[in-house]
Amino acid sequence: MAQYTFLTKADIQSILIPYGIKNVLSYKVLSGGWVNSNYKVQTLTQDFVLTISEQKSIQKATALAFFLVYLDQHSFTTSKIVKTLKGELTTVWDQKPVLLKEYIEGDIIEDLSENQLTYLGGELAKLHGIEPPDYLPKGVSYGMEHFDDVKVYAPHSSFYTWLKALRKHIEDLISSELPRSLVHGDIFFNNVIVSKDGERVTIMDFEDACQYYRIFDIGMMLIGTCSEGESLSLHKARHLLKGYQQKIKLLDIEIIALQAFTAYGAAATAFWRHQNFNYVHVDAGMKGHYLALKNLADNVMNIHSDQFRTIFG
Repeated sequence: MAQYTFLTKADIQSILIPYGIKNVLSYKVLSGGWVNSNYKVQTLTQDFVLTISEQKSIQKATALAFFLVYLDQHSFTTSKIVKTLKGELTTVWDQKPVLLKEYIEGDIIEDLSENQLTYLGGELAKLHGIEPPDYLPKGVSYGMEHFDDVKVYAPHSSFYTWLKALRKHIEDLISSELPRSLVHGDIFFNNVIVSKDGERVTIMDFEDACQYYRIFDIGMMLIGTCSEGESLSLHKARHLLKGYQQKIKLLDIEIIALQAFTAYGAAATAFWRHQNFNYVHVDAGMKGHYLALKNLADNVMNIHSDQFRTIFG
């Protein structure tokens, strides 16, 4: 987690004044996320998550809050926004946007069980069944449409050559028949909360929600929840796809494209890491952080197509 805003109890009590919330009993920093500072806040009556947006404008933070309200209106289980007494979705602290959400009890688990993966697949299908609002972006913020950004800082790198080759392969699989939907865009295990009884999972952190190919979202979720080191567990992937297809049956064109789009999910994440740690926020200790995802993408593409399709049962 990258925490940039350090709050005291007095700070938190001050932030909560517009919400009419008093009597803070305790607070602690929550793990997870690269662009927010998150605190669990316990009060006499309820627990909350207090999020300080480190990189978003107030307009973008409010748009995210508005989208979470939209999901709640469509009966999708995720973080619920708490409004101020004046009905505002966001406030400001130290010139940074603040969102207050109801706390969801549970744990982040890296090694999800078969039943949890099946449940998760069903939740993604529910999300894909919701009509995307017009204000959402029409593409992934770190998708292949942005791969050429590497030309700005590493035009002759082997990584850029690799990205271009993979992009060409993916583009060959795209047609007007490939379904688009509301997508999360970043379903890794640390964006999933498992209930204390282990029976339910909740998809969190819709920072990258957009309108895009639903097969990309499935591929990204396979990378984020079914990987073991630099390899993809086809056994885990089978259970995730089982849950998804209980609600949405994939088209033949999607079944054919899924292997490449799974590699695409890993490549897009590798691209984000490469750009962020080698150019945007240069970090010598993290400069090679992208390589694990690049290797994972290569390993996915090296699986024989017949073997990969065993994930469909």
